[in-house]
Parts: sequence; C-alpha cells; structure tokens
Amino acid sequence: MNSDAIPENWRDVAVEDIKAETSNALSTGPFGSSIGSRFFQNSGVPVIRGSNLSQDIGERLVPKDLVFLSEEKALEFERSKVKLGDLIFTCWGTIDQVGLVDKRSPYPEYIISNKQMKLTPNPDRADSLFLYYLFSSPEMTERIRNQGIGSSVPGFNLGQLRSMRIRLPSLPEQRAIARILGSLDDKIELNRSMNGTLEAMAQAIFKSWFVDFDPVRSKAEGREPEGMDAETAALFPDSFEETELGMVPNGWRAGTIEQEFNLTMGQSPPGDTYNEAKEGVPFFQGRTDFGNRYPSVRMYCNAPTRMANKSDTLISVRAPVGDINMALVGCCIGRGLSAVRHKTGSRSFTYYMMHSLKETFTQFEAEGTVFGSINKKDFQEIICISAQPEVVKKFENIVFPLDQMIEKNEIESRLIAAIRDALLPKLLCDGIRFSSRRRCERSRHDK
Repeated sequence: MNSDAIPENWRDVAVEDIKAETSNALSTGPFGSSIGSRFFQNSGVPVIRGSNLSQDIGERLVPKDLVFLSEEKALEFERSKVKLGDLIFTCWGTIDQVGLVDKRSPYPEYIISNKQMKLTPNPDRADSLFLYYLFSSPEMTERIRNQGIGSSVPGFNLGQLRSMRIRLPSLPEQRAIARILGSLDDKIELNRSMNGTLEAMAQAIFKSWFVDFDPVRSKAEGREPEGMDAETAALFPDSFEETELGMVPNGWRAGTIEQEFNLTMGQSPPGDTYNEAKEGVPFFQGRTDFGNRYPSVRMYCNAPTRMANKSDTLISVRAPVGDINMALVGCCIGRGLSAVRHKTGSRSFTYYMMHSLKETFTQFEAEGTVFGSINKKDFQEIICISAQPEVVKKFENIVFPLDQMIEKNEIESRLIAAIRDALLPKLLCDGIRFSSRRRCERSRHDK
C-alpha cells in the first residue's frame, strides 16, 4: 500500500510482523491426501473446508456440512489447528474467502483442510476481528485475487500472505473500529438466530399437522388435540384412510403437484437483457443465487420471460435439484429454477410443503447424464398430501405471521449489511476519525 495514504499514527506492516510469537502462527493445512475423505467421520474434531468459508462478510464461519476427524488423527495435524482468534484463508479455488474462529463458532478448535491457510495474530499488535474486516474488505479481496497464481484454479500461497503489507492503526483504534462493525454484524446474527427459531416453529406446526397428523391421532384416541382451540381442532377428522401415501386423515388424499399447486418453470431470457445496473427486475438463474431463505440479487433483467411473484417458493431444478428459497420480491427466473404456489394462494403452506418433499427432489439429482435435473412433467407428477382447503387456510393464518416476521428481519439485516459495507472501506482508510467526524457533523446539524 502507498505509505503516503496512511493516516497519522497508522503503521505499514507485513502480515509476518503481526503473527503470534508461537510456532505455526502462519501455516497451511495438511499436505495432499493425508486429510482425505477416507478419514472423515460424523464426530470428533471438525475440519474447515472451502465450503465452510464465505465471501459474505457477515458469515465468519459457515458451520454447515462440517466433517470431522478422530481425536487421534487430529493430533497429527497440530500445525494446522485453529482456535479462538485465528483467521483462515483459502489458498486454492475461491481465494478471496476469509474466515474467523470467534465466540460464535460452535467448536473451540478446528483443523483446516489442505486448501486453507491460517494466521494466529499477536494480540499485542493486532485485533483479530479488525484483521477479519480488513482482509474481507473490497480492496484486500481484490488484491488477493489479483495476486492469484494459475488460471483455471487460482492459488494464493503462504509466502504471498506472509509478505502482504497492510495498514494498522493503534490497537485501541483497531478494537474501536472492530466494535463499530461488529455491533452491526451482531444485530444481523441476532436476526438470523431469531429467524431460525421462527422457521423451526413453523416447520414443527407443519410436521405435526401434515406429516405426523397429530391432531387426527389425538381425536382418534378420544383426546383433544394439544395446542389448538376447538375451532381449529374441528377442522381435522378423527380417523384415517388408506391411500397411495399410506394412511392419511379421512377425507384427505394423495395428490400431485399438478393438482395442488401452480408451477412455473424458469426460462432464461436473452443474454443481452441481463445487467448489474439495477435496470428491470431481479433475475435469478439458479441455486447459486440462493441464501439461507431468500436469494441475493446479483443480476437484473429488463426483458423477463418467466416471472415469480413475491412470496412464491423457488426451487432449483438443475444441479443440484431441490434447493429451496422464497422470492422476497417479484423476479425473473431462469431455467435453473421453478416457482410454486398452492392453488389456495397460500405462501407459507407452499414453502413448508416443498421442504417436506426435499428427499423426493434429490432423487432426480442422479438422473441426469452430466448433472441432475427435473423437467416440468416429472415435477408435476410428484405425489404429495392433499389436505382440505380449510385446513390449509388455517395453517396459513397461523404461520404466515411468523414468516412475515422472518421477512421483516431479513429486510432489516440487508439494510444493516449495506450500512456496514459502506462504512467498512471508510473506517479502514481513515480510521475512527471518520466515524467521529460524522458524529460531530450530525451533532452540529441537530443543533
């Protein structure tokens, strides 16, 4: 970096200068196949792979789909162990991913894979969270990408990381900057946790009513269904009948997607109608656009061919089949997606019903010669439970308010993330003085 641009009292240092004074403070993952899949198991010491890191600044570590090593095997990779405060970098593939083991991490220690590197900072010189934001900033990720070696699979090695020069303010200022940015991410994380709880509640109600048939079983045994009023309980029968799906509540039946839902298969519009200038409507091409529940807008289309309505359930129909999101707004869908809505108009029932069919969708993953896919005919012929419309509408009345709260939290989180992303480069260029100056300007304005 250009030292002329460094604010007063900031230092220009190499990453090597801020590593901890311990062995293996800067190191790579295990060599070659010594940490291959044949050693993975369902419990033990977790392994951080590329899929457990993210380009999303708000996700310091992705604990989904972790694999594990035995305690004995993990002892062989002591140099590749990461603990609280350690940063993780991808050295092959998506080299602009950065991770951090912090208080949110579900495990106290991990082993990094053979495509990762780690940095244990010296706590007397650098704050881990500040470094995480620094390395996640647009300027730094671009520098890393530009230094990538190789063409088809870019690489960024330990020597490059070791010699990379960064700008650091004093330790108290590092912590202050990290605290400002971290407080925003903490709110996003709180919203994410709340949404997980709300969705789990909705999933539990769906499973009770439409998978386990708990209200019907209670009535068949002469008991009042738990957790519902008499009006709702009256909507459920007190006996079962045999169908293609097995025993289902009397009066319900085995239906098909075609009979129960409106299905729109995506179709990609001409390539020259795509843009990143926010002209037209959001355009989603496949599951790579999907987030935890709602897709992230990367592209727009000014001549859409197939549309999904707000709150339609979106399902990937190509490689892999069966990933599920919900449309936050009306959007254009490409050929990798479909949009589904129950014929009653129910939004929540559709979303949770599609989740209940996930195993059915994944059966199509292996049927393609190159990659899995499901066509409209096969999609329409999928068997699903057909409940009485009154029960579906009651479920919607109970659960949709939960989904509205989830949507509100998501919108708020996206706004907070935009504020964080706008603050990030300014704080990292001009330090806490930028934030202080803004507060002073607001104070003068208020007077």
